[in-house]
Amino acid sequence: MPLLRSSAISRAEYNENTRTLAIWFVESGGPYDFYGVPEATYNGLLRAPSAGTYYNTYIRDHYRSNR
Repeated sequence: MPLLRSSAISRAEYNENTRTLAIWFVESGGPYDFYGVPEATYNGLLRAPSAGTYYNTYIRDHYRSNR
């Protein structure tokens, strides 16, 4: 369970079998699940200089979620 150094996202987990990305936000908690996410997108989130910016650009509004 990687913890992120981010003011917006506290942690993220990825299930490669279901391609589900779970994200915990600093302010609203979580997990919020995003479905059909490629593993490369998850890895990009972990490596991004700004996890919040990466989330807004590549994840938010791109995948079905339980938000």
